[in-house]
Amino acid sequence: MYLELIKKPNDIKQFNIEELEVLAEEIRSFLVEKISKTGGHLASNLGVVELTMAMHLNYDLPKDKIIWDVGHQSYTHKLLTGRKEGFNDLRTYGGMSGFPKRKESDCDAFDTGHSSTSISAGLGYVCARDILKEEYDVAAVIGDGSLTGGMAYEALNNAATLNSNFVIVLNDNKMSISQNVGGMSRYLDTLRTAEAYTDLKSAVETAVGSIPIGGDFMVQHIRKTKSSIKQLFVPGMFFEDMGIKYLGPVDGHDLKALNRALKEAKRVNGPVLLHVLTTKGKGYVPAEDNPSKFHGTGPYIIETGESLEASGKDSYTSVFSKVMVDIAKHDDKLVAITAAMEDGTGLDAFHKYFPDRFFDVGIAEGHAVTFAAGLAAAGMHPVFAVYSSFLQRGFDQIIHDVCLQNLPVVFAIDRAGLVGSDGETHQGVFDLSYLSLVPNMTVMAPKNKWELADMLRFATRLGAPVALRYSRGVAYDGFKEYRAPVVYGKSEMIYEESDIAILCVGNMFDSAVKVRRILKDIGYNCSLVNARFVKPIDEETITELSKNHRLLVTIEENVRIGGYGEKVQEFISDRNLKTSVLNIAIPDEYVEHGNVNLLRQEVMMDVETMAKRIINAFITE
Repeated sequence: MYLELIKKPNDIKQFNIEELEVLAEEIRSFLVEKISKTGGHLASNLGVVELTMAMHLNYDLPKDKIIWDVGHQSYTHKLLTGRKEGFNDLRTYGGMSGFPKRKESDCDAFDTGHSSTSISAGLGYVCARDILKEEYDVAAVIGDGSLTGGMAYEALNNAATLNSNFVIVLNDNKMSISQNVGGMSRYLDTLRTAEAYTDLKSAVETAVGSIPIGGDFMVQHIRKTKSSIKQLFVPGMFFEDMGIKYLGPVDGHDLKALNRALKEAKRVNGPVLLHVLTTKGKGYVPAEDNPSKFHGTGPYIIETGESLEASGKDSYTSVFSKVMVDIAKHDDKLVAITAAMEDGTGLDAFHKYFPDRFFDVGIAEGHAVTFAAGLAAAGMHPVFAVYSSFLQRGFDQIIHDVCLQNLPVVFAIDRAGLVGSDGETHQGVFDLSYLSLVPNMTVMAPKNKWELADMLRFATRLGAPVALRYSRGVAYDGFKEYRAPVVYGKSEMIYEESDIAILCVGNMFDSAVKVRRILKDIGYNCSLVNARFVKPIDEETITELSKNHRLLVTIEENVRIGGYGEKVQEFISDRNLKTSVLNIAIPDEYVEHGNVNLLRQEVMMDVETMAKRIINAFITE
């Protein structure tokens, strides 16, 4: 009823408190219903309904700027800015993004998708505002899980010097994606449970404020004094000691309390952190009971929360999970590392069986890489399981701390290639390029689930830095009979003919098989090679192929620049070999969100288009 009246930004301000409470329930029902059909980030969005409403009541959009850390919790924000109809095609190709997008709305102040960025971006807005002498408010919303990322502390340290208002809202739901970990989590626990401090602070301020003469002055003096009540009753006062005024904790599902707290926060002449306690999955029992499952979910049955996408087949992640446990049974030096993605990377089973050899470092990929390097230098065999797009955040550490010392760290890179609905910030299409340019790094990709198992065992025994990349979803289980031993730097010949040779990388093997079938049906001779190694490339096989193939075709789900195809092309050119090369890869652009099959059509990497491109290249060669 009330949700229907939200047509544009700031429409929420027309409702009274009783109507707002009904609106909150309408929003939750709407999100549960819509996401059950489209999939998306449910638990995090259900947890911030009242918080988002309070933000919209206290800020004037799009003039004021609200910056969402990660951004997957921005669904209520999108509803309150008039994008209700967009939820019919949420995260589908050509439809509304599941993350804030500046090109989608003026109310989205900053594109986000990775963690721990909002305070930095918000600080940039504040400094620009002050330099340009403009008048608008800025608020950054960051989760407690994101505070495990070092970038957040760098920004807090910088923000402490401000002499103008900057509100940092800490959405504390005790969760990142997996259960939150580390010292900051324990510190926040002390704040959450500091009821004695909260009650006493309120009572003292009320009593002192009621003194007829000088009471208000005394309250202000108490608030500003370093040795105030807060210092006495809450150990450390981490934020205030940094120079950030701390307010809270506040019930994140109490609109009245949130309104009061935000009004107070906006009056502070400097940086202020408002600590808000929320429940991830609030209002939908399956999501409250299992917030990790409903962090990012596919379509589900509303009544039970049961997934509608269960295939019963192995995913690459589940194969990795099983093999890690098996290796660890025979190698007591094998250790596993995750950056707050225990379930997503399949390390939950390893954690269960080998808790002393499992490490969750929080959302801190750069730290995870150097931590792995330290473990390796001390004689352990570390495997860092991480999503492709998140490993980008540890690039410097890969160069400086792992590869420079040639340490035996295995990077198990999940979600490599096109991942689909999460869009540009999550597509894993850069890893082959940025990893293979680093000296001492070996880069591999398996053609099917059997080869993933063999490559993981090979990687853990190599004694040098190794990146093993595999894609999201159901693992290809064809060509089991083609299981030649993994030999360093050697590709695998599947079909050997002449004229055209297709060299495919990892998850593109299934598509390459189908492309070859099309070419064979037309009458072309076509060899098929499973590249296996992206670095080093198999120079011997490429040289042999050039002798009786007029065209070499490379296929990889990675950007063309710096990828496998460019390496092959460079080798052919440097050796002056008499054959042409067609590189089929992601173009030099960011790939939008949508179904992977549709995205492949968009980047001209679907089976039919690739076959046409190969035929045209062969004819014109």
